[in-house]
Amino acid sequence: MERLTRHIYPGLICGIIIMILCGLPGSYFPKVRTFWEWLGPDKIMHCVMFACFAFSVIIGYRKEFCESGKSYRIKLQWVTLLIAISYGALTEVLQAYVFKGRCGSIYDFFADVIGCVLGIFVFKIIFRKKMIKN
Repeated sequence: MERLTRHIYPGLICGIIIMILCGLPGSYFPKVRTFWEWLGPDKIMHCVMFACFAFSVIIGYRKEFCESGKSYRIKLQWVTLLIAISYGALTEVLQAYVFKGRCGSIYDFFADVIGCVLGIFVFKIIFRKKMIKN
C-alpha cells in the first residue's frame, strides 16, 4: 500500500491546486473578450492545467513505465487518461452546480481533454530515451 500511495502524491497535489483554482469565483480573474467563446485564454489555462495534471499523475509511475513492457505502458497511459478526463468532468460539474460565481462549460471540458492528451504526450517524449534503453 505504501508503494501505491507514494506514487500518487504528484497527481494529488496538482489535483488539489486545480480544484482550488476552479473553485475560485469568476470575479477573481480578468475578463477578456474574444471573437469566439470557445477560443479564449481561459481555455488555454484549462488545457495547461490538465496537461500538468495528466503529466503529474503519470510521472509518479515513471520508473515502472520505463522498466515495464509495452502492454503495461499502454495500460498506464489509458488509466491516466481516464483519471484526468474524469477529473476534468468533475471540475466542470462542480463549477456548474456547486461553486458560486462559476459556470461549467463544455468548451472548458474539451480544453481539459486536449490538455490531458497533451500531458501524456509530453511525458512520452521526455521519457522516450529511457524506454528505448529498457
